[in-house]
Parts: sequence; C-alpha cells; structure tokens
Amino acid sequence: MIRRIFKKKPSSESKVNAFLEKYNLPRGYLSVNRRTISRGVWIGLFWGFIPMPMQMLAVMATTPFVRFNVPVAISMVWLSNPFTMPPMYYMEYLTGNLILGREGIDNIELTLDWFTQHMDDIFIPLYVGTAFYSIVVSSIIYFVINRLWINSVKREKYQQEKERRERKAKKAAKKAAKKEEKANK
Repeated sequence: MIRRIFKKKPSSESKVNAFLEKYNLPRGYLSVNRRTISRGVWIGLFWGFIPMPMQMLAVMATTPFVRFNVPVAISMVWLSNPFTMPPMYYMEYLTGNLILGREGIDNIELTLDWFTQHMDDIFIPLYVGTAFYSIVVSSIIYFVINRLWINSVKREKYQQEKERRERKAKKAAKKAAKKEEKANK
C-alpha cells in the first residue's frame, strides 16, 4: 500500500531530473524508499527537537554525511514551529529535570526578562531533555517507521500472492469444467 502512494509519475519525473541535473544534486536526496524516508524522518525529528534557530540549515548540513530524503526531513523539522515550540520545550525541560532528579521552577513567566534571569536554572535541564528526545524518541520513531514499512510491503506481497493463487484456482476450475463438458458430449 505504501508504494502505491509514492508511485512515480512520468511527467513529474522529467522535471525532477532536470532540477537535479541543473543544481548537480544526487538523486538519493529525493528518492522514496524505506531507508531514505525513515532516515529523513529521523534526521528531521532529531534537529526539530533541538531548541536552536535555522533547523532547516542543520538538516541541509547533514546531507553530506547521511543519505536521506531531504523534503521529508525538512517537513519533520517544521513540526517544531512557533505554535508547538513552547509546549515542546517545556516538555523537554520537565523531562530534563526528571532525568537529573531536580525540582523545576514553579513560577514560570513568559517574559524575556524572566528567561534571562533564570537561564542558568533552565539551560542544563532543557538540553538534557532535548538530548533525550532528539536521540531516544527520534530513534524509536525511526525503528517504528522501518517496521511499519516492512510490514506494509509484506502485507502487500501476501495480498498479491493470494490474488494470484485465486486467479490460478479459477483458471484451473474453468479448465476442469471445460474438460468435463467435453467428456459429457
């Protein structure tokens, strides 16, 4: 089923090839297979969990070292946007406090002055929680996507094999019916 979603379209493929040739980009950065998609999700989530500016540039800086689907990785980075960042980073801060065994700050104010005064109290727990989510959670999601993709392909192959056997059985039944009909005449 997953491969049907990503079927190649002949008209758009020539445009993609022209784009890749024009900018001298490897085809692997846009390829759609289990490895490149799951790596793209992993790298995008890894950089997306880190509280830093220019996360998309960090994804692009990763391209020489790992072959992955760049559009998927960039879309995963977009999961951390101005609306999701505050709850995401607060969750990472709480997780970091839990891992470090610290008490968190109770009266948090969403002002720049408050953050600059408490940066020393926030920084270490935030980045410990960030490391947890960037490494552990994104890796778990990587393995889950890999497993789901493999199961989807196995299910599709099983379904195709089942349909092939049914067609073969129908064909054999028709052949047997014709033989019986000839024998009765």
